[in-house]
Amino acid sequence: MSRGRWAPRPAAPAAGYKNLRAPGGQDQASGRGPAEDGGRRDGVRLPPPALGGAAPAGLFALLLLLLPAVRGAARPCADSPAPAPQVCVLLEALGARAERGGTAERPRARRASQPPRAGRSLPKAGAVHASRQVPLKPGRSLMDWIRLTKSGKDLTGLKGRLTEVTEDELAKHNKKEDCWICIRGFVYNVTPYMEYHPGGEDELMKAAGTDGTDLFDQVHRWVNYESMLKECLVGRMAVKPISAPKEISSTLSEEKKQLNGMLPEKKILGASAKDLTPSYDWFQTDSLITIVIYTKQKDMNAELVIVDCQDKQLRGEIIVDDHSYLVEIALDHAVQGDVAVNIAEKIGEVEIILKKKDNIRWKMLGQHLESHNTFIKRTDRGLFYRKCKLISKTEVTHDTKLLCLMLPKSTHLHVPTGQHVYLKQIIEGKEVVKPYTPVLPFLPLDLKEPSHHDGAYIYLMIKIYSCGLFTQALDHLQIGDYISVSNPEGNFKKSQVQTSEDLFLLAAGTGFTPMVKLLSCALTEVSCLRTVKLIFFNKTEDDILWRNQLEQLALKDERFEVQFILSQPTKDWMGKQGKISLSLLSELVKRRKDSKVLICICGPTPFTEQGVQYLKDLGYSQEEIHAFTA
Repeated sequence: MSRGRWAPRPAAPAAGYKNLRAPGGQDQASGRGPAEDGGRRDGVRLPPPALGGAAPAGLFALLLLLLPAVRGAARPCADSPAPAPQVCVLLEALGARAERGGTAERPRARRASQPPRAGRSLPKAGAVHASRQVPLKPGRSLMDWIRLTKSGKDLTGLKGRLTEVTEDELAKHNKKEDCWICIRGFVYNVTPYMEYHPGGEDELMKAAGTDGTDLFDQVHRWVNYESMLKECLVGRMAVKPISAPKEISSTLSEEKKQLNGMLPEKKILGASAKDLTPSYDWFQTDSLITIVIYTKQKDMNAELVIVDCQDKQLRGEIIVDDHSYLVEIALDHAVQGDVAVNIAEKIGEVEIILKKKDNIRWKMLGQHLESHNTFIKRTDRGLFYRKCKLISKTEVTHDTKLLCLMLPKSTHLHVPTGQHVYLKQIIEGKEVVKPYTPVLPFLPLDLKEPSHHDGAYIYLMIKIYSCGLFTQALDHLQIGDYISVSNPEGNFKKSQVQTSEDLFLLAAGTGFTPMVKLLSCALTEVSCLRTVKLIFFNKTEDDILWRNQLEQLALKDERFEVQFILSQPTKDWMGKQGKISLSLLSELVKRRKDSKVLICICGPTPFTEQGVQYLKDLGYSQEEIHAFTA
């Protein structure tokens, strides 16, 4: 069967393949917006518009650089902040990190000259850091910053001129009253932003007069600093010209060639990884186009394959451990909305099957896009967004709602257990992004996850903050409205549960969200588990999420136990009360003799940090603790 020939390949999956048809839904555009103010000013090229990225907390909260967060702005949010995966602070404030991709909405793959980025969730206890918020003066909220940037005031001090900045010049601007910071090769005067920074001036000063890219990436590389600080742009860093290596030059010329089904030699990881780099081929019949990706990996599954086909643009991403392989092509002809994905799990082959709109012979598959056929670290791959339709909105508690979002029918996406996605909205002309961990529509009371929901919908449990720009905007969405949803991120592995005998889940507030799928996985897929215990911290009884379902689940499965702990109980409360403490954990988290233990923890940053430290004090190792952060 040769490329460009008619291939009698059937639509049904071949033997050994698992058919994973994409869910139904409205065929929507990819959600990519036009470039913001792209182009040049005074001969200097402006930074790419609205890119994004995400990362966990880190020593340097420069993330907050872009984070004119609601929290600590004019007034702090409600007295209990949301947990790290959806913290009121970072979330409401970010300019928005358009996912990882390659346009205004989807950042491009990182160039070799750019510094590496940090990962996102924290698998090890010792890696937990916090982004500290400080009280802000009145009139220094996110909305106040947006109004200032639109006022026409010169925030750079250069009267609109853009300039190239040398390292020596950058180093001179290292004071609070004169502070320049470089991020990804572009220099910003953040002096006027000092009073609007929820993390305080000291955090910004950690990068004063220097390249703060790495420090910024350690916290939240998904923040859209290009949008938030556009009016503070001084110019770009002056760089010394370097000659491109020969193989890179040849690769660039190869990029211009039309795709005819052959795989160009474009290896990102070097010769040592050559044999492990995935490849692809394509075939056609009268009515179908089939792209076959040879992942060269065993145990390939649906969660490791992400496919989007929008406006004749095909994007297929394969996750291989901590790396990402991407097929990204502007198709030569139009295709129908449905996309089918077949996976031969044992041999690691993935078929993407498209239906031709017109039954004509394609001379070629299409044109390469910039990130096509690249195999790079996941943290260096820009996220990709697609628009999802709001199907339902259900009240869970007095301030928390369950949103059901339907994926486009041309999307294949399964969010792995323990990973999160990003939602993106335009608020007052600025992109704002916030991470959320998908849940199930309900707990598996029949001890079987409802397969009819799998892959077609994304369920999000969201706490609505009265002072939260982002959550208020979410709450005002109407049924049928659309919102941009990113690819999944996070480094939690199911294998961590599958090799454990005792599983302890420590959750505070909406830190419960990553525990939902974990519970389902543990109770329906892991037979070696002897104990699954959820220790759930809340303020009041009214704040407990899915209390009735949790109690029913405990009755259904004798391995599962739930313990509710309230910090502000009524006098009628008969259960435990208080906050997370060493004595409380020593009582509730007990290892069986010689058992393999996994302890997962999620909640507000102080809760997570304290919990991790207490667990270490009790003798648990970093390998036995997984802290969820975003």
